[in-house]
Amino acid sequence: MAAICSGRPGWLGKLGIALLATWFLILIISIVHIFKSNSLLSHDTDTANKENTQRLTQMVNDFEILKKQNDALKNFILGEGSKSIQGDHLGSVQDKLEKASVYYDLIDHQDGSKHGVPSSEYEELRRRLRNDVQEMWYYISAELNKFKKHIDEFTYDQREKEIQDVMKNAWEHKKSLIINIDKLKKADGYDEWREKEAKDLSDLVQKRFRYLQNPADCNKAKKLICSLNKGCGFGCQIHHITYCFLVAYGTERTLVMKSKGWRYHKDGWESVFKPLSDTCLSTTGTSHSNWPGDSSKQVISLPIVDNVYPKPRSQPPSVPADLAPRLEKIHGHPLVWWVGQVLKYLMRPQDHVKRTLEKAKEKLGFKKPIVGVHVRRTDKVGTEAAYHDIDEYMIKVEQYFDQLETKPDVKRVFLASDDPKVITTSRKRYPNYEIIGDPEIAETASVAKRYSDTSLQGIIIDIHLLSECDYLVCTFSSQVCRVAYELMQTFYADAYDRFTSLDDIYYYGGQNPHPHVAILDHKPRKNGELELKAGDLIDVFGNHWDGFSKGYNIRTSMTGLFPSFKVKNPVDAVDFPKYSNIPLLEKDD
Repeated sequence: MAAICSGRPGWLGKLGIALLATWFLILIISIVHIFKSNSLLSHDTDTANKENTQRLTQMVNDFEILKKQNDALKNFILGEGSKSIQGDHLGSVQDKLEKASVYYDLIDHQDGSKHGVPSSEYEELRRRLRNDVQEMWYYISAELNKFKKHIDEFTYDQREKEIQDVMKNAWEHKKSLIINIDKLKKADGYDEWREKEAKDLSDLVQKRFRYLQNPADCNKAKKLICSLNKGCGFGCQIHHITYCFLVAYGTERTLVMKSKGWRYHKDGWESVFKPLSDTCLSTTGTSHSNWPGDSSKQVISLPIVDNVYPKPRSQPPSVPADLAPRLEKIHGHPLVWWVGQVLKYLMRPQDHVKRTLEKAKEKLGFKKPIVGVHVRRTDKVGTEAAYHDIDEYMIKVEQYFDQLETKPDVKRVFLASDDPKVITTSRKRYPNYEIIGDPEIAETASVAKRYSDTSLQGIIIDIHLLSECDYLVCTFSSQVCRVAYELMQTFYADAYDRFTSLDDIYYYGGQNPHPHVAILDHKPRKNGELELKAGDLIDVFGNHWDGFSKGYNIRTSMTGLFPSFKVKNPVDAVDFPKYSNIPLLEKDD
């Protein structure tokens, strides 16, 4: 029992949280049953109303009992001992835990956690628990909102009160579960290891990038030539040069970028960012070829990702196989981490840009805690993305602040947009928030003024400040939003879950096919749902953020909806060059 109460939760703690989540789901299913049963009865409405009110009242009481159980189990898991395990049948749970504790030390030795490094299973399970609870909330919220719109057996006042009470209780319990699951990370004693491992991996990758980009003899170096001027906006061009860099890394060629006459600044990339190389900027060579060329050619020119054939194996969603095991353990979305590291190298600001960023932060009053909100308007709305009112963004902002265990004195929001009216409207509509943002920068992002030196400075400020926020609310249909999210990964050991997208899931434009894998069976319950069997390959089209995603089952050749938690996005580990002259691990002096 001492091992269990040591302050470091193991499989028993995780089992307890999983049981709570299951009990939580059972209560919600019971609520659904009440409403569906009531909808079948066309007579005796008063009696049905009375019975449903009593049942809902009982369920509210059940939620209160669950809260007590959750708090008690939380205290037990975090080492406050048996004094908190009282009532609501948790005493029997404690007895079972005590009897099972003899296996605890054995498991510790088997999974290697006694040696200072958590097992991959523990890290994956910790993240999956958090994600599954979130998906459960999406489902519950969506279902109860449907009832609110369509169930009319209750009087208006009854319906509003009862459903709102259930929604509030459901949110409170979801919030409690998330907080407790996050505490697992702090309680397991591995935070220091995570921070060090993240730094070590970043340092390793950046050393490899510097080695690749700074050959000893540029005249003999193998090169990959890439033109920056792709006909699209800033975020799109950043992802274009990232694609070029990843191909260069995968083929062990120094990337040379042709950027003079850049539509954002005629002096090119180096006007705002540091050169990609200190030793090799020349495109000359003894032999030339267009992609794919062959290893005998010194210089190869790469087309834009839309026209490249054959597709390079090193482009997203691929990550280096020699780093993949470490990345899977340290990060919830290794591809995003990997792309973030490329951006960290590519977007190293010139000194004058660094000063501009610091002045902007000081002028705006950029201080943490802060949520970043990016609202895309102008040319995207109605063509590439749907319109989302600022209220939709602010609901997610409020949920983030409400979910914090320690509430800040000031709820601060950094708001970036290509429409200055969004900033002014938000300040009027939400006076209880400190909304910071620069309408002048938003004005320069308009279509008519977008390709200018001033606009370039503004978009760099927006992206960097968004990436430095504690949380990001945006639309992943916007490449600016995705660039900010990717850069955010460089500021945290694992920031994969520090976002809410109002539309798309994360993707990399032009990425190679990479289906998800079903990890649980699913038998369709409604028209339009997709059958799943464990092991099925699923092309995911998008997450509806209501507990369901849409996809195509390769085995059945069917398209439909499926519960999001029943599939997994596997890491696409590809054999990149090993760069063996740079050691994977630093040797102690």
